[in-house]
Amino acid sequence: MSQPVIPKLSKADQDRLAQAGIDLAMKNRCGSYLQMDQDIVHAECEQEGIEVLSYKKAMEKYDGLKEYTWKVISPDKDEVTRYVAAQEDSKGYVIIAHKGSNNIFPIQACLFLGKDQIQHVHNIIIAEEGAELHIISGCTSGEHVGKGGAHYGVSEFYVKKDAKISFTMIHNWSENIEVYPRSASVVEENGVFLSNYVCMQPVKKVQMYPTATLRGANSVARFSSIVISTPGSYMDLGSRAVLEAPGASAELITRAITKGGTIISRGHINGKVAGTRGHLECKGLILQDGLIYAIPEIEGAVVGTELSHEAAVGKLARDEIEYLMSRGLDENEATATIIRGFLDVKITGLPEALQRQIDASIDEAEKSGF
Repeated sequence: MSQPVIPKLSKADQDRLAQAGIDLAMKNRCGSYLQMDQDIVHAECEQEGIEVLSYKKAMEKYDGLKEYTWKVISPDKDEVTRYVAAQEDSKGYVIIAHKGSNNIFPIQACLFLGKDQIQHVHNIIIAEEGAELHIISGCTSGEHVGKGGAHYGVSEFYVKKDAKISFTMIHNWSENIEVYPRSASVVEENGVFLSNYVCMQPVKKVQMYPTATLRGANSVARFSSIVISTPGSYMDLGSRAVLEAPGASAELITRAITKGGTIISRGHINGKVAGTRGHLECKGLILQDGLIYAIPEIEGAVVGTELSHEAAVGKLARDEIEYLMSRGLDENEATATIIRGFLDVKITGLPEALQRQIDASIDEAEKSGF
């Protein structure tokens, strides 16, 4: 595959892209989409049966993608979706895994904000019947974004019968950027949707609440979030699953650490029919005075749905630190080891390459002292 031809980036910006999981050399990647501000630099995939297209080209090729455009998210949902819907020249990507296709190496999608402005995208991701699709989305801002900027992102996911999508989003913004993802998915019979979110670097504000609707029998959704909030950061995030078919199940897992910022962690599972299962878990750790506010909701409407939740917020246990110090670690090393274990969330069904990328993000945060 050809490497994307991109404007010259500073070493610092290349490093920031790497920390967001983006490999400009395309090593162990089967496709890529790169958008810098509102310029689409690259959209390509070498995997047979899988397409990576710009939003505009996809609309032209597939007659507007009428079955998939603004179907799981309303353009009138809020001011963010209204803004994106009003843009005449829509940006973003469309990724389609056609029936029975599979990518061993993930596709990378990079959204880079290099100037003081609003970056907007509308993404559509489709896994047709029996297809398997793995994506890593790296979002970051450049070192010269000074006065601030914002990212508005709308993403619609469609998981067809016996299909699977794993979507891992790593944010590496900066303390003056506001981020407003809006995403939703529909999962059909025996479909699997894995959504992983990692944000361990400073950001001014994140506000997101993705929803998965499980419409098919034995469909599965798993949301996993790992977040750290630094002083001045405000993070209002979570996930929601609606179980509409027998055998549908969902798991919503969050690990949250505050170093002085605010984290509002929301979660909601709605069991609408019998034979459904769901579990919601939020664990928070306060390293420095800040706020972690967990809002777990489980909603059962019928006999035969099994839902549970667990939420806990606390501090580092002194006895655990002292135990590790007795084994030869100094206090900083002992503290980092405990935090690393707290954040170590293994995601069932995630390809090894993507799990390594999540682990690398945690390692990077550890190097910077969490």
